[in-house]
Amino acid sequence: MLSSTQLAIMLDLQDAMNKKVNPDWLNAGYGYLRAALIESVEAMDHHGWKWWKAQKLDLPQVQMELVDIWHFALSHLIITHNGEIATAASVIEQALEAGGSSVTFDGTDYNFNEQDLLANLELMAGLCAAKRFDVPLFVKIVEQAQMSANDLFEQYVGKNILNFFRQDHGYKEGTYIKIWQGREDNEHLVEAMTECDSTASNYADVLYNKLSSRYQKN
Repeated sequence: MLSSTQLAIMLDLQDAMNKKVNPDWLNAGYGYLRAALIESVEAMDHHGWKWWKAQKLDLPQVQMELVDIWHFALSHLIITHNGEIATAASVIEQALEAGGSSVTFDGTDYNFNEQDLLANLELMAGLCAAKRFDVPLFVKIVEQAQMSANDLFEQYVGKNILNFFRQDHGYKEGTYIKIWQGREDNEHLVEAMTECDSTASNYADVLYNKLSSRYQKN
């Protein structure tokens, strides 16, 4: 289960990234659950669902889609709680501790602990279309996609920090250098993540500084 420290870090990062896009993002009316819906459908495609052709589960791509969904879900939850990060964190933590196993959608009860990954992705997509997001369902999907809570946290923070780093170093202006010492920045990110303690409260800052050090050597 995600810790309170991890939740606080992710919510703070999401709020900061959204402010970088639009300082008034809380009132902008962006369709975060619409975005989560699209990512859910893309995850279904990476899973494979077409009975009329041969398909293979692409688990790494499903996992990447889940990390993207979590970005949009956190944004939605922050808005739901009027921008109060601490309140959003508390509500998420309570939902995780309660450990729900079912949701009611369109008059039908769905026990997501008894459904497979594909069925749960479809259920999540339906909920997002109805402007709803269920945290315990999402956590179950993460588990079914063979990710731990720590995997979700590390991949989420890693993607956020890389996005921050790119923006801070000229990505929008077109001056950012994506290839460092013959390798793409996301490869350096993966290595830098292995050098950091993801349980530390300053994990995000340490990771950013690791990237800065590598970039300056370019």
